[in-house]
Amino acid sequence: MKTLWLAATAAAALFAVQPATADDLTSAPRMGTWGFDLDGRDPATPPGKSLFGYANGGYMEKLVIPADRSSFGAFNALDELSRARLRAVIEQAAANATATGPEAQVGAMYRSFMDEQGVEALGAKPLAADLARIRAAHSRSDIARLMGQTAKGFGQSFFNPQVFDDQKDPLKYAVYLSQGGLTLPDRDYYLDAKFEPQRKAYAAYVERMLGLAGWPDPAARAKAIVAMETEVAKVSWTRAERRDDDKTYNPYEVAKLAALAPGFDWKAFLAGADLSAATRVIAAENTAFPKIAAVFAKTDPETLKAWLAFTTVDQASPYLSKQFDELHFEFRSKALNGTPQEQPRWKRGVALVDNNLGEAAGKVYVDAYFPPEQKARMESLVADLLTAMKGRIEKLDWMSPQTKDKALAKLAQFHVKIGYPDKWRDYSRLKIVDGDLYGNVERASAFDWDFRAARLNKPVDRSEWEMTPATINAYYSSTKNEIVFPAAILQPPFFDPKGDMAVNYGGIGAVIGHEITHGFDDQGRKSDGDGRLSEWWTKADAEKFQVQADRLGAQYSATEVLPGAKINGELTMGENIADLGGLLLALDAYHVSLKGQPAPVVDGLTGDQRVFLGWAQVWRGKYRDDYMKQILVSDPHSPPQARVDVPVRNIDAFYEAFGIKPGDPMYIPPEKRVRIW
Repeated sequence: MKTLWLAATAAAALFAVQPATADDLTSAPRMGTWGFDLDGRDPATPPGKSLFGYANGGYMEKLVIPADRSSFGAFNALDELSRARLRAVIEQAAANATATGPEAQVGAMYRSFMDEQGVEALGAKPLAADLARIRAAHSRSDIARLMGQTAKGFGQSFFNPQVFDDQKDPLKYAVYLSQGGLTLPDRDYYLDAKFEPQRKAYAAYVERMLGLAGWPDPAARAKAIVAMETEVAKVSWTRAERRDDDKTYNPYEVAKLAALAPGFDWKAFLAGADLSAATRVIAAENTAFPKIAAVFAKTDPETLKAWLAFTTVDQASPYLSKQFDELHFEFRSKALNGTPQEQPRWKRGVALVDNNLGEAAGKVYVDAYFPPEQKARMESLVADLLTAMKGRIEKLDWMSPQTKDKALAKLAQFHVKIGYPDKWRDYSRLKIVDGDLYGNVERASAFDWDFRAARLNKPVDRSEWEMTPATINAYYSSTKNEIVFPAAILQPPFFDPKGDMAVNYGGIGAVIGHEITHGFDDQGRKSDGDGRLSEWWTKADAEKFQVQADRLGAQYSATEVLPGAKINGELTMGENIADLGGLLLALDAYHVSLKGQPAPVVDGLTGDQRVFLGWAQVWRGKYRDDYMKQILVSDPHSPPQARVDVPVRNIDAFYEAFGIKPGDPMYIPPEKRVRIW
């Protein structure tokens, strides 16, 4: 993004913010003089050993992860920039005593979080009403109802409801139910010996949280809670199983849920979640449901109530007094992620506003930091990448004409969203009150759930966004067949309007290509151009695709990230395919952009070399070991170095660009390279 920002005006924005000056924290830094950080390289590491090390070794050697972070790199640096910009927007709103509408809501939410003295004075009092409701539960039906109510506030359930586009009828909303019951990041934390230290820390954490909340017999209840969650973990699906769109689409009539999973009062649960109008649900991990319901049915009700109390306090702790907040940080960030220091309160306050009033703050963020010409340039880049994907599909030698025609039809139906929504969320019915942080967060949660639950039996709103404009990310929606790029990601190192276009294609171009490829990865390919989950490939083509996908998965599964810890190629399959496809599309689009002219050489680097370096630069970063262990079992994305080094080994242009030869560690014989797109 440009270093000179447009100021929002009162007429153009919900509320005004002053433009950033060149030397403040809201100005986007550039990477070197032409978009790539030459000083960040390690010339002693040849690309044939590691492209990641060659491109980023100098940066990595000097990089120290900030004390308040579990990881740090290009994405995190942009997140810092985004938060600084949001802070300028939000603090201006918070300082305006005469504000009305969204500005008043944003300001009041932030002030309520930043009022540490007021929060401290309340102690545990804000919990009283929620804990009283839990204590008043007299039966398992009462407990099931309370679990349904957690969709609208603090706490957890054995089953998680959501209202989302129906995968087989994407013009309508459906109620989805997924497995719950676990508080640790993944089932492996309960079952794998390497997570024994985290399990012990968790048991102590549960006991201390219950003690702070004044719950009776916290030691015995904590022991029972961990034992109960362990039983749930044993019967839960793995994350790799849960990403299979075919296996997780299991529709049931609500009246038949009791037969599927007896021992759990589904009627009370759905009533608690304000979903009594639902007559049909989609049970994702359907074979786990009866086993999880059996755990519920055999568990002492007092343990179930203590679990509800604990999960309520656990989630509410960041909005309570220091003793709660610090205990939450000590376990959630330090014990699980290895992060030594909590983030400054203003950063957490900004994140709170973005999570709960993201489009109110996002509207003025866009007006201040996302000029219209940026959107136009992005639209042009997306068009180039879509053209590149069309060319790739047309030239495939393993895909039949029948499947090609349908793939091209799906591509032609892709919808693109860039920067920000065309229609902003209306928050006018959300009550935000100064001095009531706990209530504000709880009401915001209920407001969001009511918004989603009220959509049931209504047509799908295709204008909705699942990310706020200030989010450093992008996504593909299979049911809407759309790719979405929030405003905040469109800046260095992803995109520099003054930078070299080869680097831009390797950065934002490959990100665009990544999201396009998601429409054709191992799961995205299962949905057609209308977003409907259906089998539109020939059997032979699907089998050929799977052979290549399995070969790619094996490459990642062989990649050791920490001593004895390797990537789960099955869990990360979709993202890995998208990385490989995205980089191929970026190269193609860059070549098309040259319009037949030779690529310029910049600082001794060819055009293709700069595309690859642009990709590598995007992923530079470090993870703390405990956090790395967590993402290896819970994150469908591979760690950064693998996102650079594994896909390029399968791209012929990489070998040609850097002269990779047999005997080099990165070398794979041509016949063993993965050829998908």
